[in-house]
Amino acid sequence: MPDVFVNYRTGDEESAATMVARELTRRFGAERIFFASSSIEPGQRFPAELVRAVEECAALLAVIGPRWAELRSTHGHTALETDQDWALREIETALDRGVLVIPVLVGKVTRIDPALLPASLRELADCQYRRFDHRNAGADLAALGDALARLLPELGAADRDAQAARERTEVKSHEKPHGNATHTGMRSRDVDQRVRGGIGSLNGDLSGTFVNEPQGPVNTGRGHQYNAPRFQGDNTGVQYTAGDNSGTVHQRFGRGHRRTGDGR
Repeated sequence: MPDVFVNYRTGDEESAATMVARELTRRFGAERIFFASSSIEPGQRFPAELVRAVEECAALLAVIGPRWAELRSTHGHTALETDQDWALREIETALDRGVLVIPVLVGKVTRIDPALLPASLRELADCQYRRFDHRNAGADLAALGDALARLLPELGAADRDAQAARERTEVKSHEKPHGNATHTGMRSRDVDQRVRGGIGSLNGDLSGTFVNEPQGPVNTGRGHQYNAPRFQGDNTGVQYTAGDNSGTVHQRFGRGHRRTGDGR
């Protein structure tokens, strides 16, 4: 059973009606949208299928363009002057059965003149409408679909766009870090500590502890310790310790002074 019946008049904004039907079909599914040119199968009785679909639908969209009230039959009468106009009969049936009727005004159409309508259709002029402009088709179709999803709960439950939005939200929530735990890594590209005296810089993976210009013993626990000392005198190299630095680290630079009297 279709939820939405797309009503239109042949010769007046058929392209707009087709766009409306296609977008609603994409969003809610073909079985929920009735559009005569695609919903009636070959061999089915056209009048009977139209009446059945209108009687079973929850909402009827009356697509109304600039020529909606001006089109004339082969006998010279306007469509509003004949009882055989199917577009009018569909709207009349929907109004009689209390179906939600939403006029969709296309292009430059700004209102429905009740003076032009037969007595059986005067109520159509009082129905709140939606607008559709080919230049703003995307936004207008989205707004129309949103309104239908809100007004018809069963249709809203089948809303594919809403489901896709919920899935994107769930994915983003799973990508967020849990708690306040942070992990900080330091590599040589992050730190370039230049040793005084122009000796050079530290390179490699500094995954341990880096101590700049140590002034005394340092206890760093487990891991590597790298010391960049203050050089004084004739220092010929840089020393560092690696491994389990869970005790006191002593570091000495420069040549030691010979003791006097011990021959060394």
